[in-house]
Amino acid sequence: MAKTILNIDDSSTVRKMVSMTLTTAGYDVTEAVDGQDGLNKAKEKTFDVVLTDQNMPNMDGLTLIKALRALPQYKSTPILMLTTESDDAKKAEGRAAGVNAWLVKPFDPQVLVSAVQKLAG
Repeated sequence: MAKTILNIDDSSTVRKMVSMTLTTAGYDVTEAVDGQDGLNKAKEKTFDVVLTDQNMPNMDGLTLIKALRALPQYKSTPILMLTTESDDAKKAEGRAAGVNAWLVKPFDPQVLVSAVQKLAG
């Protein structure tokens, strides 16, 4: 069975690119439009990997990650931050919140697939 990915980004262009890239690589992808939408979907179904942007309306990526990590089914789920943020302070904040990997936009589709393969196991 295909691994399931929750793809959260407020940019429909980025969301579609990520979904297309991962679906082509054989993953089952569910999209969410912001952190709150992502959290709601994560509560309805457990995903193998969560990909999230940082800067979004309603709930940002770090707030979402802390909320996910508080749920028993997401304590050890791999989370990849896909964002324009690249400074070390943000990355450290991300690691502290529970981020497993960090990719900076714009992303290389091959690098994204490779990162997700590593995380999904």
